[in-house]
Amino acid sequence: MKAVFLVGPRLLELRDVPDPLVPRDGLLVQVKACGVCGSDLRRWKEGPSGSPYIPGHEIAGIVSAVGADVGGYAVGDRVAVAPDIHCGHCYYCQRAMYNLCDDLRFLGTAVDYPGGFAEQIVLTGEVLSNGCIHHLPDGMSFIAAALAEPCSSVLAAHDKVGTSLNDTVLVMGGGPIGCLHVIIAKARGARVILSEPNAGRRQLARRFAPDAIVDPHSEDVALWVRRFTHGLGVDIAICANPVAATQAQAVELVRKGGQIVLFGGLPKAAPMTTLDANRIHYGEIMVVGSFSYHPVYHARALDLLRRNIIPTDLVTHTFPLEQTEQAFAMADGGDALKVMVAT
Repeated sequence: MKAVFLVGPRLLELRDVPDPLVPRDGLLVQVKACGVCGSDLRRWKEGPSGSPYIPGHEIAGIVSAVGADVGGYAVGDRVAVAPDIHCGHCYYCQRAMYNLCDDLRFLGTAVDYPGGFAEQIVLTGEVLSNGCIHHLPDGMSFIAAALAEPCSSVLAAHDKVGTSLNDTVLVMGGGPIGCLHVIIAKARGARVILSEPNAGRRQLARRFAPDAIVDPHSEDVALWVRRFTHGLGVDIAICANPVAATQAQAVELVRKGGQIVLFGGLPKAAPMTTLDANRIHYGEIMVVGSFSYHPVYHARALDLLRRNIIPTDLVTHTFPLEQTEQAFAMADGGDALKVMVAT
């Protein structure tokens, strides 16, 4: 089969490799769509920390072989796959906080867990028992199904802070994740201000109808916030980009008693940020991290995609497997939202 390997910084290589064998306790899935994620781009820029591996973790496909010891799946089943594999027995797993597992592993991040930028992927018994796999609703496209993975973490974040029709939400960052935050916040009844410096992405984001779109490089975001909130400040500020300065700015723009969601991780080489601790303290502002999700959100995302509450026009570009390098370059360039590799 053909598979794409991350072999160095900004270097992907298409290789012919032996067809995988289905394990007795696992599945073989023919990959039909796999999204390019921001974390994929980050590792692409850095290169592999060890041996080359197959990246990709936003996966949808067709079951092509079923292990002898596996029940509940049949050849031809259409499935969506998310990357998380939890251990099942640590402190956090025992409390159903699977995304905080002490031994959390991910498909598409190492040699031992090959990902979805390949013609086929093996899902071992470990993935079936402690991973995240769901059957597709009838009629759903594979492109839509692959969107379920990034949607899941956004849904979990809004549940965490309880976004409602009473809220004004500031989303800082208008990439695919930022646009998903706009979509979900609007679906929950909130008014949304989107802050995004890239002109192309601001234009693309208009299709999701934020109540205001601001260029933070040429406009005063604080002025827009004051206009929309009568000087109060937003109820929720979501930092949906890997920029420390937006985290500091969020503290200034949220109201007293408001909430800040640190959704986008910072680069590993520069993970520190500075926040006004007195404003947080005296304003009783809540700053929360939001990472990954319980598997129930993956099923919920598929249902919302089925009902068209999450629109699939978030996907702006699709490439074949042979053009995965071009897909990564497009996703990194700022002129696209969600980029997919699909067959």
